[in-house]
Amino acid sequence: MSSNRRKFIKQLGSTIILTSAGLTSLAAQEEHERRILRAEKRISANDKIRIATIGMGIMGFNDTQAALHSQGVELVGCCDLYKGRLERAKEVFGQNIFTTNDHHAILDRKDVDAVIIATSDNWHSRIAIDAMRKGKAVYSEKPMVHYLNEGLGEIQVQKETKMVFQVGSQRVSSLAFKKAKELYQAGAIGKLNSIHASFNRQSALGAWQYTIPLDASPATVDWDKFQATEQKKYAYDSNRFFRWRNYREYGTGVAGDLFVHLLSGIHFITDSKGPDKIFSVADLAYWKDGRNVPDVMTAVIHYPETKEHPSFQVSLQVNFISGEGEVGYTRMIGSEGVIDISDDSGFTIHKNKMPVAPGYGGWDSYETYPLAMQKAIADDYNKKYSDADKQTPKTETITYQSPEGYNSSFDHFDNFFDSMRTGKPVVEDAEFGFRAAAPALACNESYFQNKIIHWDPIGMKLI
Repeated sequence: MSSNRRKFIKQLGSTIILTSAGLTSLAAQEEHERRILRAEKRISANDKIRIATIGMGIMGFNDTQAALHSQGVELVGCCDLYKGRLERAKEVFGQNIFTTNDHHAILDRKDVDAVIIATSDNWHSRIAIDAMRKGKAVYSEKPMVHYLNEGLGEIQVQKETKMVFQVGSQRVSSLAFKKAKELYQAGAIGKLNSIHASFNRQSALGAWQYTIPLDASPATVDWDKFQATEQKKYAYDSNRFFRWRNYREYGTGVAGDLFVHLLSGIHFITDSKGPDKIFSVADLAYWKDGRNVPDVMTAVIHYPETKEHPSFQVSLQVNFISGEGEVGYTRMIGSEGVIDISDDSGFTIHKNKMPVAPGYGGWDSYETYPLAMQKAIADDYNKKYSDADKQTPKTETITYQSPEGYNSSFDHFDNFFDSMRTGKPVVEDAEFGFRAAAPALACNESYFQNKIIHWDPIGMKLI
C-alpha cells in the first residue's frame, strides 16, 4: 500500500473530511500505479496459463476476451452446443483453437489449466465439479449454482481438490466498490440501517429476447445435451435454448441473474455472510412471450446483527418494463449519510448528520401552547443548545469516479490468474459465491412458494 494511500485511509478514520477532487485524484493515482505494475509484470513461459471456455454465448465471449487481456494467458479451446458459436469462436480467436460440443473433451485435455464456465445456469455446478476433479481451476459465471441444494456439495469438492475457484461477479474487484468499502468501514455514513438496490431495464434485449440464428434447429443444436440435467424433457424449442434465462428449467430468472450481482456488492462492502430472512413478490407484467419467470420482482431481505455489521434491511428490485429506462444502483443508507453507487465505475456520498439539538416549531406541538410557555421553551432551548453547530445539520456531497477506460472484469481475471500462479486467495471464492447466490435463489423460492424463506448464513442452509 502506498504512503499516500495509507495517509488517506488514516484521515478517513478520524475526521472523514473528504472532497470529490481528492477522491478523483486518488483514483487517477491508483489507476496509474496499477497500470505501471501491470506493464512491469513479467510472465515467464513456465507461468503461461492455458484456458478454455465452456459456453460461448454472450458471457462466454465477453469473459474470454476479458481473460485474454491478462498477461500470459492463452486460449486453447471452446465448447458450445450450437455449431454456429464454435464457428464464430474460430473466426474471433483463431482457426487453431480446439472446438467441441462436449465439455468432457475440454476437461480431458492436458493443455487446459483453467476453464471459464459460461453455460446456462443448469450446467454451472455440474461442470465446475467435473472440472475441479480433473485438476482444472474454475472461473464460474454467477450464480454458481442452479439450485440451493447444489452449493455445499460444490464447496466441498473445491476444498477436497484445492483447485482455484472464482465466481464471476466482477464488481467485487472494481475500484469503485473497493473505495466504497473503505469509506463505509471508516464510518462515512454512520451506522448502516438499510440498503435499496435495483437493476431496471426497458428494452427487448434487456428482457432477454436475444437474437436467434436463422439456422437454429436440432441439426445445429445439441438439444438433448442442453436439457440433460432436467427430469422433464421438452421437444426442441429455439426460444428455450437461445433465450434460456426466461425459463426456470435452465436459468434462475431476474433474481439469479441480477439480484446476485447486487448482493455480491453488498456482501463485499459490509463483509456480511448473508441474511436470515428473505421474502419476495413478483409479476409477469409485460414480456408474456412464453417465459415462466417474472419480469418484475421486489424482495425484502433481513440481515441480522453480527460482529461485522449492524442489523440492516435490503430491498431489491428488477423491473424489465421500467419507464425510467436502464437504471441500476445500490444505495446504502446510514445514520449520517448515504453511499449511492450507480454502477461498477463510481459512487456519490451524501453526508447528512443530524444536529444534536432536536429543534422546535414548525410541524410540532410547540405552537399549541400559550405564548408564555412558548417563550419559556425557546429560552430554555437556546440556553441548552447555545452552540450554533449543535443546531445546524452537517451536510456534504462527494463523488468518486474510476478512471476513464477502467474495466473491473480485467481486474477480476487478473486476480483469478494471480491466484493460480501464487496461491493468494481469490476475491470471490466458492463460499462467497454461494453466500451471494443463495439469498438470490431464495427470492425465487419465496415467490413461487409464497412464503418467507429462513436461511442460516453461517451454515449456508435452509432453516
